[in-house]
Amino acid sequence: MKMIRYTVYFEPLKEGGYGVVVPSLPGVITYGKTLREARKMAKEAIECHLEGLLKDGQPLPEGEEPSEEPIREKVSVLLKSA
Repeated sequence: MKMIRYTVYFEPLKEGGYGVVVPSLPGVITYGKTLREARKMAKEAIECHLEGLLKDGQPLPEGEEPSEEPIREKVSVLLKSA
C-alpha cells in the first residue's frame, strides 16, 4: 500500500452542488450535491484513476508532501435575527 496526497479544488456551482477538480490528475473531474458528497466522490475518482494507471502499467503522478499548512474552507452562515 502507498499513501499519496493530491490537492483537490471544490467549487460551488450556480445550479447547486460542488464541482471537483484535481489539478495533478488531468481528467479527474467529479461532482457532489453537498461538500461531504463532493469529498467522497473526489476520493473515489482519484482511487479509480490511479488504479487504472497501475493496471495499464503507467507511472503514478507525483503526489504532494504533507504540509503543516492549515486547511482553509469558506463557511457561509445565515443569521435569523439579522
